Amino acid sequence: MNPSPIFLVVGAPAVGKSTTSRALAARFARSIHIPVDDLRDMVVSGLILPNPRWSEPLIEQVRLARHSAIASALRYADAGFTVVLDDFWDPPGLLEYDELPGDRRFHRVLLRPDRAEALRRNFGRHGDDPVRAYLDEGIHLVYDNLDTPAAQARLERGRWLVLDTTHLPVDAAVRRILEHTGVTAPAAPG
Repeated sequence: MNPSPIFLVVGAPAVGKSTTSRALAARFARSIHIPVDDLRDMVVSGLILPNPRWSEPLIEQVRLARHSAIASALRYADAGFTVVLDDFWDPPGLLEYDELPGDRRFHRVLLRPDRAEALRRNFGRHGDDPVRAYLDEGIHLVYDNLDTPAAQARLERGRWLVLDTTHLPVDAAVRRILEHTGVTAPAAPG
């Protein structure tokens, strides 16, 4: 039995990573959605939140969560589950995912609505809550990083699907992901 496909859906805060990931996973009869942020949120004491200073302790915590997510993804894919990981874009460019074995059906997707739309969505979710300012800063940091030549080269080398979801409903985004990757999704049970 060939391992099932593994999708990685990333982007800035508030661009719809979790919503799109869950909708993508729901298209398959056997699937799992693994949000890396949920693994990071399991840290009870000492959690370091992403910030402009990409420190060694933050890198280590992100690496631990990603390695845990990858290990789970491989086990579930080996058991016949389609896996959808959801994560955030980071300045180094998600290097941990380069460690996935080369024989895997691994598909990289970057959700990238325009910056104004990402900020609008964040406001819609958080309004005047102080977390909105923190996430707005994260949005700006991710978009600034994605505009660098290094990030552009990484996206090209990794054969990322960069999906402008500014005006794209979730179901249409899922269809485009499946079309781009060539993965057929057997109907999930009703």
